Amino acid sequence: MEDIEDLLVGSGGGAPPGFRLPITAVGLNPTKNKNKNKSNPNGNSNKLSQIQDPLAPLSPKIPGTQTIYIKTFGCSHNQSDSEYMAGQLSAFGYPLSDNPEEADLWLINTCTVKSPSQSAMDTLIAKGKGARKPLVVAGCVPQGSRDIKELEGVSIVGVQQIDRVVEIVEETLKGHEVRLLSRKTLPALDLPKVRKNKFVEILPINVGCLGACTYCKTKHARGHLGSYTVDGLVGRVKSVIADGVKEIWLSSEDTGAYGRDIGANLPILLNAIVAELPSDASTMLRIGMTNPPFILEHLKEIAEVLRHPCVYSFLHVPVQSGSDAVLTAMNREYTVSEFKTVVDILTELVPGMQIATDIICGFPGETDQDFTQTLSLIKLYKFPQVHISQFYPRPGTPAARMKKVPSTVVKRRSRDLTSVFEAFTPYVGMEGRVERIWITEVATDGIHLVGHTKGYVQVLVAAPESMLGTSAIVKITSVGRWSVFGEVIETIPHINDTVSGNERPKQEKKFSGLNHYETSACSTKSENCCCGPESCGGQSEKCAVTKNDVQLEDRNSRNLIGWLLRKRKNHVEKPVENEIGLGSQKKQEQTQGSLGEWGVVDRALLGGMLVSFLTIVTLLLHLGFRILSSN
Repeated sequence: MEDIEDLLVGSGGGAPPGFRLPITAVGLNPTKNKNKNKSNPNGNSNKLSQIQDPLAPLSPKIPGTQTIYIKTFGCSHNQSDSEYMAGQLSAFGYPLSDNPEEADLWLINTCTVKSPSQSAMDTLIAKGKGARKPLVVAGCVPQGSRDIKELEGVSIVGVQQIDRVVEIVEETLKGHEVRLLSRKTLPALDLPKVRKNKFVEILPINVGCLGACTYCKTKHARGHLGSYTVDGLVGRVKSVIADGVKEIWLSSEDTGAYGRDIGANLPILLNAIVAELPSDASTMLRIGMTNPPFILEHLKEIAEVLRHPCVYSFLHVPVQSGSDAVLTAMNREYTVSEFKTVVDILTELVPGMQIATDIICGFPGETDQDFTQTLSLIKLYKFPQVHISQFYPRPGTPAARMKKVPSTVVKRRSRDLTSVFEAFTPYVGMEGRVERIWITEVATDGIHLVGHTKGYVQVLVAAPESMLGTSAIVKITSVGRWSVFGEVIETIPHINDTVSGNERPKQEKKFSGLNHYETSACSTKSENCCCGPESCGGQSEKCAVTKNDVQLEDRNSRNLIGWLLRKRKNHVEKPVENEIGLGSQKKQEQTQGSLGEWGVVDRALLGGMLVSFLTIVTLLLHLGFRILSSN
């Protein structure tokens, strides 16, 4: 099947993010008629399907009523993409479910880092086809490997086309196969969003990277570096803070490379964001995974940001190997000595600094001596979090053509390194210490809440769920290998908690379905996303998997008109995130401003909606009379 790229009839600019385009504006491939192809000697089939007659009988279900199941594999960037897609679908009325059996369509957001994750995707696609479920596959697999046989007969959406997921879902439900892959601009940051954890905003600051690691398949999908503007990211930060977010995770394939394509850099962005964080440290910033090369020149500036009271003293810096020979074969563009410089300077300048890293065992050409050097590096620093992965050759990468280390040797090295790492006791000495923590999650045991210290050490406390989204002073009562336990001494009041009147944060109703996205758990098998995994947020392999309620919004968020009205208001005043929730609905917000203040475009848009509505009513009445007359 041909790849259908952005085909916009009569327009080069497309529609506003999330806007439902007419059928003529979407690249489609209906089920092919092989006989017709024979009559076309040039083999050039139309990229657009036949245009549906507006007077044709209506489909069995009205668009926006079908239930969608979303499954997410991979890193935090993928999770953010899923949250954006879920938000747009919910904005158009599609119910979301964590039960695949009851869903009318499956949306699978994929990861191409390692073979196991792609194999899991293959299994899920086969299961969906067997159950005759309409399938939409998103993420890095279709973007980087669009022609694999597993994607035959399913719709696919590229990593930069997530703002058109509603169109793709609607056409797929009609029986069409849709492919949208190419894009020259980044998706908007202010799209509707349904967060997995209503207190955590995963904020992508750029896509792609500047590296060319020989084992990395993600570069094929995410491409070259593309950074969001500083102003755009700061505006998003302001918006999510106003919505009650308590942690902001900066995410990308390489945070350290941010801005090099737009004349900026990471310290400029970090300082601009920190300036907008609440002075009472009620909202914390977590800096995402960064490779050593692009932060070496900014270590002192980054250390200053990491010392800020509103920034976690934590950084994920993948090393991948303790051998310079292996790093050269990986084309990692740094040496072990340079990695040590990063670790040494940050731990010296930032009190309580915690660093997580990654190791790939059994890279092609890795000798016993190379692996011994890796063991020595891990033993030297005793990192509290190490993501250990066996090498998996990815099709189309240079490393896939290199001579492989025997699988038995790879597995043995992975076991040996894991044994060394698990013997560390990074939290010994914390017992009895008094720490401030930020609580955002519920532990899987259903008893403890999960908080983090300034150094991002995981603290489990027995406390009511009403403490979610708060900060507290705790005393560490005991320590374990993967986390510590604490006792709440005092809850810290936040400035936002004392706001009164119309500025009081909205009280959210909760949704019982908690696991819409089943992302990879923190483990030694975590995904090395591009140059290092970030899906676990730097947590160790035994960290608790958490469940979080999904934030709900006002009733206007559940329909297109309400969303467009808010977009108008945001354009006049300030950008505000449209958080689209699930479950029961609440009171509508009062829309500020009068119709007389609207421009020509606003009036035309509203008039067009009214005309469309009247046309639909007329068609329904016409069809009804025809049915009655035929009877």
